[in-house]
Formats: sequence, C-alpha cells, structure tokens
Amino acid sequence: MALARILFSVILGAPPALAWAQSLPSLALPIDCEIGTTCVVQNYVDREPGPGARDYHCGFLTYDGHKGTDIRVIDAQSYQRGVAVLAAAPGRVRAVRDGMQDASVRRLGKAAVAGREAGNSVVIAHGNGWETQYAHMRKGSIAVSAGQTVKAGEKLGSVGLSGNTEFPHLHLEVRRDGKVVDPFAGPLAGEGCGERGVPLWEADASTRLTYVPTGLLEADIAGAPPRVGDGRVDRGAMKLFGSDAPTAVFWAQIYGARAGDVEELRLIAPDGSLAASRRAPLQRNQAQHLSYIGKRRGGSAWPAGTYRGEYAVYRGEGGERIVSVTREVTLAAGQGD
Repeated sequence: MALARILFSVILGAPPALAWAQSLPSLALPIDCEIGTTCVVQNYVDREPGPGARDYHCGFLTYDGHKGTDIRVIDAQSYQRGVAVLAAAPGRVRAVRDGMQDASVRRLGKAAVAGREAGNSVVIAHGNGWETQYAHMRKGSIAVSAGQTVKAGEKLGSVGLSGNTEFPHLHLEVRRDGKVVDPFAGPLAGEGCGERGVPLWEADASTRLTYVPTGLLEADIAGAPPRVGDGRVDRGAMKLFGSDAPTAVFWAQIYGARAGDVEELRLIAPDGSLAASRRAPLQRNQAQHLSYIGKRRGGSAWPAGTYRGEYAVYRGEGGERIVSVTREVTLAAGQGD
C-alpha cells in the first residue's frame, strides 16, 4: 500500500513524492561483459533480515550479510585481457583506492585485507544521498580520481581479485544515506526476500540481468583432474588432453547447486562408446560445485578422433533440465600432450 500511495501521489503531481521519485538513480550495467557467456551474477544482496540468507527471489545466490551484487567473470581469456568496470550512473567520484594486490583471500588471509575488504575500489556520489561502490578491481587499473565527474558507462577500471574475494568479480554496492539498497528490489521493499519495491535498473540492464538461479561456470576435457585455485579451476595448471595423457577427464563447474539436484556426466569416445559416466543426486546446497569423471589410459595411446563430454543438471520432481553443456576435443593420429 505504501508503494501504491507514493505512485498515486506522483501521478497527481504531489511535489514531495515527485521529488522522491525523480531522485531514484537509473542504473546501467556496471560491467562490460556478456551476461551468461563471459560473466554471471553469482551473489545478490542478502534479503533475509535474521540468520540465514536469501536473495531477492528467495533463492540461495547470496550469503549471510552480503551487501552487494557480485558479477563474476567466468571466461579466463576475457579476464586476462581485462574486463572494464563502468559507472552505473552519472556522478562525482567521492573516493578511490588502488595498489592492493590481486590474490585470493584464501591465500592472503583475512587479516591482510582487514579494513580494506573492498580492495581496489571506486565510490561515486549521485546526489540526494545515493552512491555506488565498485569493489575488487585490478591493481593499477583505476582510471578515475577523487573529485572527477563521470558519465554513465564511463570506464572506472577493470575487474580484479583484490580485497576480500576468492574469484574475479565486480562487487557493486548501492547505498542511500549510508544504508544498503538492493537494486533488484528497490528502496521501498520491505524486509524479507519476497518484498519488492521499485527496481533501480534501467530497461536494458534489467533485461540482461534476468535472474538465473543455477548456471555453468566452466567445463572442459583435460588430461588430468582439474585443480582449483582462487575459487576457480586453475587453467594454467591444467594438463592438456593428448594421445599420451595418463587419463581422459571431463569436468564441469556450476554455481547455485541445490541439494536434491541430479547431475549427469558422460565422456564419449570417438567410436561412440562410453568411456566414463556418472548420474547422482547432490547432497547439499553449494555456491559453486565442481564435478568430474575420467578413464585411465591403457598401454597404448588414446585413439584418434573426437571425444565428447556431456553435462546436465536436473531439478524437481519432473526432472527439469536446468543446465546442459557439451565440450569436444579432437585428437589427430599421433598427437602428443
């Protein structure tokens, strides 16, 4: 009813309500990436007022006390090239921090980033008490300075791994008068995950940021089980799959795994036979989940041809397929690793 009264007042032209409505920022996408392809929204603002955590959809893509929106870069090549962080709305830069190293907090320890949990970051003031903060940026990438006026879409820096984080992502925090506002629920939303107000995203950003409760992070075929570093599969330490590889391994990593989901992995040899397979339910909720199957090589080299990995996740009584991905690697005759 409060929202209806305010909107009704705006229609009638009541000055206080109109001023309030006009003060709402309209937020553009704050990162230059393709949502669902090179990046995903992995965490939202925690909408559960007490212990526990729920996102604005009453889902599990958050954790207790989380105050922002985490947009994770999942494409390693894009991350290495640099993914730009953009101003979500026009304003004046209020504060900047740079110089912190890009390293997982698991390696550094939380004491090393105490008081600087946001890492390399930028805070922009938008007027009427509104501000946005852009956290965990790459060392040396900050492209603005305090006091500078910026436009929506202007580059602020690049996504990094600084501060209290375990994987490369942008943490966007929206505040009004120092109080956190969930941009997906809006400032009029009551407490609780099911309460909605007026979302702050502009139309294009809202469409691109459609809620996806579970999705793929990465998948591939390798010559050995994957190693995890900084909260993600370490591509640099991965053994390539070649004719002399000791094992053929198909792996997949997802976000938003839920207890009771059924995952299925299949590794198919060039002759169409199953080299390895597994189908089993997941036992617990996980922010991210890594799974793999494989087969050891015998005395001879792996046969030439195309190896295919298939991964799927099914949810609910009807077994709805919510994640599906395939990966292929072709070995030429005599190809080494």
